[in-house]
Amino acid sequence: MRKLVSFVAMLLLGAACTGPARALEPFVANYQVLRGGEPLGEATMQVAREGENRWRVDLGMRGTTGLFGLAGVNAQQSTSFEVVGEAYRPLTQTTVRKAVFMGRKIEGVYDWSSRTARWSGDVKKTRRAPVPLQDGDMSGLLINLAIVRDAQPGKQLRYRFVDNGRARDHHYTVAPELEGVVVDGMGFNAMRVSRMQGGAEETVVWVVDGVPTPVRILQRDDGKDTFDLRLVDYKGAP
Repeated sequence: MRKLVSFVAMLLLGAACTGPARALEPFVANYQVLRGGEPLGEATMQVAREGENRWRVDLGMRGTTGLFGLAGVNAQQSTSFEVVGEAYRPLTQTTVRKAVFMGRKIEGVYDWSSRTARWSGDVKKTRRAPVPLQDGDMSGLLINLAIVRDAQPGKQLRYRFVDNGRARDHHYTVAPELEGVVVDGMGFNAMRVSRMQGGAEETVVWVVDGVPTPVRILQRDDGKDTFDLRLVDYKGAP
């Protein structure tokens, strides 16, 4: 279950790149979740407006065939945030996991007046201490949106991940050449954006210009696929 937390948080990404930024827009996107090519479940990511400069991004994952090792496991993570210039500034975060005979909920608050973030609920004791905030800090879900906004062939992207009671620097490399991907039977030229952590964990995100959400998100651990989200369809939302 720890892998679920880290993956959802990762999703489940400002930046050191130049070029025109892609404007944030509401959408609803549906994914198939696989491991080693075998279907495990479904996921939905959506971005919605909550006010003039206020937004919310949600990711829900539903297990259908033993996803995360337990059939019927559901997970939902949400981040409310505001847009300040081109920065996505997190305000609150909620992570909920439900399964038969068990459930967990973690809540986080990003207090920019005191420049600290704190998590409560079913969070480890070692992660209950306040985390100092820096300009540009984002949750994992916001980093996904930032990657879509910032990716340009050959660029290096740098973010500070502040999520679930911890802070980490995330460095991504955008491949210089476009790569062919297939979404719902249609072929696209995508930018491959990759990150290695500690030599064992690898995250790869594929971004297509004009699509507001990643078309594929792959996480590997020790060279083996952990989760593979592949976009099935998306649509704009009011």
